[in-house]
Amino acid sequence: MRASIAAEQAGIPTVSIVCEGFERQSLATGRGHGLDDMRLGVLVGHVDAQSTALMVDNFMTFTVDQIVAGLTEAQTRQAESSGGEPAALDVVATGNIDEVTQVFNDRGWSDGLPFIPPTVERVQGFIAESGHDPWRTIGIAKSSGRDMTIWSVAVNAVMAGCRPEHLPVLLAVAEILADDAYGAEHSGNTTGADALMILNGPCVNELHFNTGQGALREGTLANTTVGRWLRLYLRNVFGFTADEHDKATFGNSTRVVLAEHHETLDDIGWPAVSAEFGFESHDDVVTMARFNSGLIIGSVFGSTPTEILPYLGDGVARSAGWDLTHVYGLGDAQFRPLLVLSPILARVFANAGWSKDDVKAGLFEHARIPAWRFEKLIGEWSNLTMGRRPLTELVADGLVPAVFAESDDPERLVPIVTEPAKFMIAVAGDPTRTNAYVLANDGPHGDYTAKRIDRRPSPDLLCEVPNVAGS
Repeated sequence: MRASIAAEQAGIPTVSIVCEGFERQSLATGRGHGLDDMRLGVLVGHVDAQSTALMVDNFMTFTVDQIVAGLTEAQTRQAESSGGEPAALDVVATGNIDEVTQVFNDRGWSDGLPFIPPTVERVQGFIAESGHDPWRTIGIAKSSGRDMTIWSVAVNAVMAGCRPEHLPVLLAVAEILADDAYGAEHSGNTTGADALMILNGPCVNELHFNTGQGALREGTLANTTVGRWLRLYLRNVFGFTADEHDKATFGNSTRVVLAEHHETLDDIGWPAVSAEFGFESHDDVVTMARFNSGLIIGSVFGSTPTEILPYLGDGVARSAGWDLTHVYGLGDAQFRPLLVLSPILARVFANAGWSKDDVKAGLFEHARIPAWRFEKLIGEWSNLTMGRRPLTELVADGLVPAVFAESDDPERLVPIVTEPAKFMIAVAGDPTRTNAYVLANDGPHGDYTAKRIDRRPSPDLLCEVPNVAGS
């Protein structure tokens, strides 16, 4: 679609070939870029679940005529109506809480859970003390073409149950969503990856985010409501609903904020996740990336790094599947799994003099799989890598590092990332339990992006009066 959009914007007519079931998402993508009437040719059935002969027959029978018509006939189809999208200050529902809830559910503005009605007074009150201009635009939601305003951030924050002091965190996340490096437009891909926010800095404790027991579970207001806000914002501003951009086959549950356990980090001298992106330990920072799935590595046994590394490496390796195509294929050395160590496990490494980089180097040696399995995951079982070339050929052509072809034995063990630095390590969870958690990330489909959280009062609404001499 994006190639077609670029061509259309250059004055070249196009027909976009899309898979069956993606018509609405494709049209919504066009609308998000100011093109309300993109022409489509639909492939019948799923290309991975039919024979080549059937796919060609379907293409000749159904799709070719659509392509010809799209390029030769005047378009009479009108763009789908947005349903009379209300303006920011419109009253969209009145009545008791049940009646308001029904309207929001019917219009697709809610996640199905109880919410706080975002009245004008509530939203104004949410913003008031921060000094932000409610109508300042943070960016444009590429998937919908809607403005990302302070007001829209606050509306969804009120609905989610956030507190006004959470606004700086939400604005930093909104900046990530507006950043081309993150790629928010991929937030509805079919494998259902969802974003995880990782929080660092003094704001973790000062805003009462949970860093310990039950990390990654609902139950603490800050972690839970900020996580819910992100899902509501993607729904209501970016258009990630089943009617528009969300094509998740299964989807993941909303992920609560992962706040790092800074007491442990300070104690053992390890840098926070935010340090990977050039920030200092005293900086308030939120880092975000999208992840496909998670795996608990439970009851890690051992009192030394050499005892616990094999188990951790095995868990990290088991978490990776088709997403290895972000090593080569859909991505280019962009696969970066996240390992969350409980504080006690981090201390095992630190007490033995290991730095975080040492742990990454250890994972690089232990988180390995047979070469034949790697090749099948990115080529034969998932059909995501053009040509299905063996790793030895990819190494010969300089497309992946030499470590992937130290021999041609299909049973040789190869790493799941291109270098140790590709592993991400966070510290959080119950300080007294020896468990870890690993998440397989979705490469460029929501790449790691970090933004500073500015908790200072905004000067947006300050009236600057010049200092006139003698006054």
